[in-house]
Order: sequence, then C-alpha cells, then structure tokens
Amino acid sequence: MTSSCSDYKRCSFLMLLGRLCICTLFISAGIGKFLEPEPTAQYMAIKGMPLIPFFLYSAAILEVLGGVLLFFGLMTRWAVLGLALFLIPATLIFHNFWSAPPGEAEIELIMFFKNLAIFGGLLYIAATGAGKISLDYLFGIDTCKEITTQDVRPENKDRI
Repeated sequence: MTSSCSDYKRCSFLMLLGRLCICTLFISAGIGKFLEPEPTAQYMAIKGMPLIPFFLYSAAILEVLGGVLLFFGLMTRWAVLGLALFLIPATLIFHNFWSAPPGEAEIELIMFFKNLAIFGGLLYIAATGAGKISLDYLFGIDTCKEITTQDVRPENKDRI
C-alpha cells in the first residue's frame, strides 16, 4: 500500500493545480511591483525599510522568477525554497500584527496567517516535488520516488 494518491492522473492534476494557484500569487505580485512600484515603495518606507529600490526590485524578480519556475515545474524545489525564504522576512516585516495599531491588527493577523498557509504549501511542494505534469518530471530533474508505508517503518529506514 502506498501513502500517496492511488489515482495517479488525478494526483498529478491536483499537484499541477496547486502549483498554478500558488504561482499565480507570486507572478502577479512581482509584475505589480514592476508596473507600479510606488505603492509598494511607499509601504516599505512606512515600515522603515532601507535600500527600498534594491529590496523592491529584488523581491519582484524573485517573485516572478520563482513563480514562473513553479508554473512550469522546473527546478521546483529550489524555486519554492527561495519563495519560502522570501516569505519569512516579508511576513515578519509587513504583517507584524503584534505591533500594529488596533484598527489594523486584525487585517495584519489575517495576512500573517495567509502567508503562513502559503509558506506551508511551499514546504509541501518542496517535500513532494512538482509532480508528473512538470518539466522536472519530463527531464528527470529532482524526481521523487514513491514512498510506501513499508518504507516508513523503522526497519526499512535505509530504503528511503
């Protein structure tokens, strides 16, 4: 018995759909920073960020590049780990609900937990890979073998 999905076509499609949902967020945010950098730059200034142009365009490049790699399922583990690492300071700096004024604390808490959920999704993709509908799978890059329940038993720890 495997611990993975029993219907491989359905699982592959769901993995693709999950990647597309997450990558859309990053691609659109990155493109938005390129097309209209002023609102983000102003928000960064309010939060006391130094070197605003550097961090703004670095974030935009990372979001677009990571999102596109995730879209195609190419170098997926590296892409999602980069995006996850980006989310840590972005979440702590821009959604610090613990120091937000009372009128803003609730929305910052929601945004904080939204980013936490995205972070969890990225870690899940890092653990499982892009799936069979991906360039990683097509080119044999970073493929993950199916792990069975037999494999995770202590006596079979060398099989994983």
